[in-house]
Amino acid sequence: MIKASLVAAAYLSAAAMTANAQTAAPAAMPQENLSVDQAQIDQGQIDQGKVTFAQKCSHCHGFNMVNAGTIAPDLRRFPDDRERFFTTVKLGKNSKMPPWGDLLSDDQIACLWSYISSRRNP
Repeated sequence: MIKASLVAAAYLSAAAMTANAQTAAPAAMPQENLSVDQAQIDQGQIDQGKVTFAQKCSHCHGFNMVNAGTIAPDLRRFPDDRERFFTTVKLGKNSKMPPWGDLLSDDQIACLWSYISSRRNP
């Protein structure tokens, strides 16, 4: 009986340590790993934005943002203004650009912004 109590106590102690380890704050990661992970996330957003751009935006803004003289602006020169970009994509602009707010999610628009920002001319 004592042996069973000791085994049960050891099991409960191990379970408590495992639970504490799972809920404890994660150990600090080296800063270089964080920047690599962030770069991978950013690149993933850029890649997804490129796909969305090709499917939804390139008809007017041109393949790879090089338009053929249409009325659509050169997005490589779009100001570094994320809020303005979101508003323009969602609501449209001057009856020339249709609103995309019902067709694109906020995540898709964020990826578009990442792609366009990555191609911005200085």
